[in-house]
Amino acid sequence: MNGLALHERPTESASWRMALPHTAAAVPVARALVRTALSEVEHAADCDTAELLTAELVANAVEHTAGRGPIELVVELLPTGCQVEVHDPDPAPPGQLTRPVMEEPDLWQEGGRGLLLIRALSASCGHRPTPRGKAVWFTLPAVPAPRRPL
Repeated sequence: MNGLALHERPTESASWRMALPHTAAAVPVARALVRTALSEVEHAADCDTAELLTAELVANAVEHTAGRGPIELVVELLPTGCQVEVHDPDPAPPGQLTRPVMEEPDLWQEGGRGLLLIRALSASCGHRPTPRGKAVWFTLPAVPAPRRPL
């Protein structure tokens, strides 16, 4: 990891970038990186939500793209929260990430809810083309500081 050790909310951004294998083993590694990055900053974004959404993005990249190269995870801590991006080699946009879902997911199916979770739990999300494929991202706001008793 190449991030700075931060003990206050950053006034500028700090970021971590890691290449992950194009296998299911990438999911727990990505979750650990997000957990570590967010634990470096007091009052960062909600760690549990960030881990869940990161796992969904990485799992989608592994499942829905050809294994032509590594997946890249980028975690950026911002004064307003965090942004997580997953880069993969497939230029095709991810299913229903930014468009409204016209039909409900099948409750009996094991998959099909990842993008719905990302849309529902993130402050914003989207995708963009990159020179080697695409990046799919989400943002989460910073968690407010707990109130101190008077």
